[in-house]
Amino acid sequence: MDMKKVMFFLLVGVAHFTLLAGDTLSGKVKSVIDGNTLEIVGENNEIHTIHLAGIDCPELNQEYGDRAKTRLEKLTLKKNVVISLTGKDRWGNQHATVMIDGNVDIRLALLKEGLAWTAERNPLPELESVKEMARESGTGLWKQDNPTPPWVFRRQQTMMQVKGS
Repeated sequence: MDMKKVMFFLLVGVAHFTLLAGDTLSGKVKSVIDGNTLEIVGENNEIHTIHLAGIDCPELNQEYGDRAKTRLEKLTLKKNVVISLTGKDRWGNQHATVMIDGNVDIRLALLKEGLAWTAERNPLPELESVKEMARESGTGLWKQDNPTPPWVFRRQQTMMQVKGS
């Protein structure tokens, strides 16, 4: 492939990611995958898998993982939502804020109830303060002496996998 084609595809890719960040979509929550991941049916029946931006909930096979998923289902399942895309992570997952009833940020509910951590890197101050209030009051997963953050849990699980030769 010549350099002009490479540059063209790079520019198209950058433009695509730039357009995604900041886009607003609306739809109905079809399913909840885990405590911070939703499937949303948007316009033209497109399915969007959305990760809640700025928070990370316990994994399903981790303590409080099922509780976070159940709470997210109660908050969102079959409800109309507005999604503000904030970008993608290094694996290509779409991250967004999700609002129900026009003004309820579901991330705040999960943090207040002690069912989520703020992001491992560059936590948003407005989310961090809500997480800290839950931690200080011993709410949800903060009842544990030393809860394991989901990113640490995932790394531990990866290290335990048998390596092939």
